[in-house]
Amino acid sequence: MVEYVVPAPKRRRGRPRAGESDARDRILAAAIEEFGGAGYDGATIRGIAARAGVDSALIHHHFGTKADLFGAVIDAPMRPDLALPEILAGPRDEVGERIVRYVLETWEVPEARRRGVALLRTAIGNKLTTPLVAGFLSRELIGRIARTLDVPDAELRATLAASQIAGMLIARYVLRLPALAEASPDDIVERVGPTVQHYLYD
Repeated sequence: MVEYVVPAPKRRRGRPRAGESDARDRILAAAIEEFGGAGYDGATIRGIAARAGVDSALIHHHFGTKADLFGAVIDAPMRPDLALPEILAGPRDEVGERIVRYVLETWEVPEARRRGVALLRTAIGNKLTTPLVAGFLSRELIGRIARTLDVPDAELRATLAASQIAGMLIARYVLRLPALAEASPDDIVERVGPTVQHYLYD
């Protein structure tokens, strides 16, 4: 695994001086260190800014939110935190199928699939990456879904739905189990969508 070394921030904080073009790279390097040391939940934009020697506003200027910055750090092939509001706003009885279809349509794009497989392989069993990805998914995917479910076991339901999606991705794109790897996206949506729907609402 490549180690990223963040140089000590010797420059003054704020926007880069004229001709200084490495602010974005320094922010990314600082974010890797901050996420690695504090986890997704513990990392803060302020802490990342301090490591990079910039003002917090510059991070928002280059990347947006903490979720946006984390997505850039891990080169995320999809952003469920951005897609979920629209998915969950649709007809309730179609949410399961809409989630599965969104995931499959994203991963069927070759470049997204390449990055997604690399991320899954890295995330499984890697002592640094696993808790980072888990924290991101817990807050930005599972947490967002759970908040829309008016039931006592909302967190468990959302986690079970996420586990179904994760298992589908690993079996189809990483392990490439023949029957699933060769199935059409529409067929998978038809079969897996109701299971996700069941976990969330039944």
